[in-house]
Amino acid sequence: MSRLLGGTLERVCKAVLLLCLLHFLVAVLLYFDVYAQHLAFFSRFSIRSPAHALYPAASSSTNCSRPNATASSSGLPEVPSARPGPTAPVIPPCPDVPPGLVGRVVIEFSSPMPLERVQRENPGVLLGGRYTPPDCTPAQTVAVIIPFRHREHHLRYWLHYLHPMLRRQRLRYGIYVINQHGEETFNRAKLLNVGFLEALKEDATYDCFIFSDVDLVPMDDRNLYRCGDQPRHFAIAMDKFGFRLPYASYFGGVSGLSKAQFLRINGFPNEYWGWGGEDDDIFNRISLTGMKISRPDVRIGRYRMIKHDRDKHNEPNPQRFSKIQNTKMSMKWDGIGSVRYRVLEVSRQPLFTNITVDIGRPMSWLNQG
Repeated sequence: MSRLLGGTLERVCKAVLLLCLLHFLVAVLLYFDVYAQHLAFFSRFSIRSPAHALYPAASSSTNCSRPNATASSSGLPEVPSARPGPTAPVIPPCPDVPPGLVGRVVIEFSSPMPLERVQRENPGVLLGGRYTPPDCTPAQTVAVIIPFRHREHHLRYWLHYLHPMLRRQRLRYGIYVINQHGEETFNRAKLLNVGFLEALKEDATYDCFIFSDVDLVPMDDRNLYRCGDQPRHFAIAMDKFGFRLPYASYFGGVSGLSKAQFLRINGFPNEYWGWGGEDDDIFNRISLTGMKISRPDVRIGRYRMIKHDRDKHNEPNPQRFSKIQNTKMSMKWDGIGSVRYRVLEVSRQPLFTNITVDIGRPMSWLNQG
């Protein structure tokens, strides 16, 4: 009986001993876990943070990167919280070849063309004839300059066809109609000089200038109204010339020059009163400055002309041939630096900006009328 009692007591003692050992092990594990947490907490105050390595003098000086700055309680520069905020959408550059071009366009001038219709067709065009594509950023800002007088009928057709074309070409542009006041002899080149100066007064970012007659409409929207490394002649195949150049040096109708190119040739001549001659003078100026004229492929450089009666104040200039021979001398003093005019009115219409100017009259010995 005593043996049985002794064996039972021995087993109970061993079980109690094992239980105590297990309890001890659990207590040790819990102790080390709590110790590690306390160690991590106090190490924040005892270990140098990375900010000290980036700003070694921050603990002894005040952050003076902005006026009225104060030091933080730890001596470190105050760092704004990096909360994510709304970001402006990134607008990509416009492609070199716009995807919305249609190529050959059917041009006709028989349908009535009220300005109200043209305005409805171009809801994205802003007051003054300004437009910027909403989905891309153009590389250039283009001013289209139109010399003008008594051509309201032609202007409506020009706006009807050109606004959609320029929008498809993804251009940032403005349309400027330079209206010659009075009934004196017409001076196309001088009006173009005026348009160049007046457009820059409105927007100094213009860096490309397209000079277009109001009666010429392109037949293909792949004829991109942009400026390049060389002056550009766009209207190389008009229907009135059988869709070919009348002669190799022809530079009339529609042309384009960058701001730098225009200033390099001293702009256009101011003394060609009446019809003809100024475009040949401009061709000579370009050649004399060492530049070459670029042209589109004849298949896309076609234009239709709106027929009209000749203006009695725009008769051919009989002295144009002698003037053309003296371009080398005259371009030094006759050009953008010598143009004189007076602005009478600036009217920003829904589809274009009209600038009416007094450009004077030809000297008596130049008067052809």
